[in-house]
Amino acid sequence: MASSDGAGATAPVAATLVGALDQGTTSTRFILFDTATGSPVASHQMTHEQIYPHPGWVEHDPLRILECAEKCIDEAVATAGVDVATVKAIGITNQRETTVVWDKSTGRPLCNAVVWLDTRTRSTCETLRERIDVERVKKLCGLPISTYFAGVKLRWLMDHRPAVKQALEAGTALFGTIDTWLVWNLGGRTTHATDVTNAGRTMLMDIHTLDWNDELIAAVGVPRSCLPTIRSCAESYGEMAGTVLKGVPISGVVGDQQAALLGQSCLRVGEAKSTYGTGCFLIVNTGDTPVFSSKGLLTTPAYKLGPASPAVYALEGSIAIAGAAISWLKDNLHLIHTAHEVEGLASSVKDAGDVYFVPAFSGLFAPRWRQDARGTIVGLTQYTKAAHIVRATLESIAFQVMEVLRAVGEDLRSSGVLEVAGGGNAQASDAADGFSSSDTTSFIREVRVDGGASVNNLLMQMQADLVGAPVLRPVVVETTALGAAFAAGLAEGVFDNAESLRDKWYLDRRFAPSITPAERARRIGKWEMAVQRSLGWIEQGERDAEDSEEEREK
Repeated sequence: MASSDGAGATAPVAATLVGALDQGTTSTRFILFDTATGSPVASHQMTHEQIYPHPGWVEHDPLRILECAEKCIDEAVATAGVDVATVKAIGITNQRETTVVWDKSTGRPLCNAVVWLDTRTRSTCETLRERIDVERVKKLCGLPISTYFAGVKLRWLMDHRPAVKQALEAGTALFGTIDTWLVWNLGGRTTHATDVTNAGRTMLMDIHTLDWNDELIAAVGVPRSCLPTIRSCAESYGEMAGTVLKGVPISGVVGDQQAALLGQSCLRVGEAKSTYGTGCFLIVNTGDTPVFSSKGLLTTPAYKLGPASPAVYALEGSIAIAGAAISWLKDNLHLIHTAHEVEGLASSVKDAGDVYFVPAFSGLFAPRWRQDARGTIVGLTQYTKAAHIVRATLESIAFQVMEVLRAVGEDLRSSGVLEVAGGGNAQASDAADGFSSSDTTSFIREVRVDGGASVNNLLMQMQADLVGAPVLRPVVVETTALGAAFAAGLAEGVFDNAESLRDKWYLDRRFAPSITPAERARRIGKWEMAVQRSLGWIEQGERDAEDSEEEREK
């Protein structure tokens, strides 16, 4: 694959291509994929600043994100020597929930974007829980009331940013997640739209009708007039108004985790993928009917591949801190210089020395949803050294995914979805690999993995050990971009149908469990002890960064 790293000239690319703009929490990338093979042929990536005004707050500059997006497109095309006529469509995938409000007259953001893992809305959520029916909200939108979701962030901005409040009252404000911001700008400021997967993360969309719900809008207290139109994941969102790809259709929009589900070809009921990025996100396909979790998971649209196509749903477990914990080791503790050092340092010790790290920097997401939790390291002794802490950090990622997988399996079993998916054959399949389904912490037959941290072999082996099921890593681990490209290609007729995408998924490595059930149970038990010690650190009503900011504004 050609990348703009100054390595030299590249022969012109003549294949039919589809592009994907992948706007993530820490960086933006544009990748061009060969539609015949699903392989990337060119890419360019840029990082953007993480803004931390107060503890628990995270912001991005929307204009910088737009600048990175446009530059990545131009650089990827130039580096590969692409004939722009071969690029048939562009898909957009994005960090979900991150909230932008801008003025439709000037096109300028009214404040920085509030990022998905930002926790400033904790008091707002407490107020909402006191005056609305939490279970009713969950039945309507599939989500709990949490700092995580975009509708609550919009409400906070209304209450705390005068410019946002004034623009909303004047009818000049537009709201959107990052996909909407990019579509509006890249398409020449003509289309204010989002797709079902992103709208489903606002706490404002009806999970059944896939449209904005007036009851939810009134409950949160935001104006409907600022909300974008909801569309499918694979249809026209306009054409590129600028960059070297001017005139190329924008034909796909999918939230990042659902895009990865597509990119992993998890198109059948019961198939699951786990993406390891800043956070970690596990999604399992539940078919054409939403399954409501009793185990703290989110009910969410998986995809809708065309205006007339049926929606497919999923259960999702969202983990706030995964790769971000590695960044913390590097940037805050200075235990490593680069993320690439983690595997070697962690492998230099045989285990974590009975050290357990719960990275609850912004509380715990699925399946616990404990906003009162905070980061905790337990088991430290004079024997402990940096390598033990680094290894415990890797294990913390695998433990969190294990918890989500266990919850997914229990929900699927109780809902009957596993029977529909043929889950009754799991034991025979597992036995052939030397272990039975009774040894596992979930009822999932296998987990497909992707994202930056999935290249860490030690982490993937830890994951297989703790889940008790095979972990499959594909050749193309950046499947988020691949999924967005698939959606755009389907809309433009480049691909025949969704099932044809399976032919473009290739296995790189399979990790099988290597520890005994007894050892797995022992480790999980110690992890549970560590988690319990992280809970209750922030008490209800306790003053936090949000309260301090309110006082400064008065």
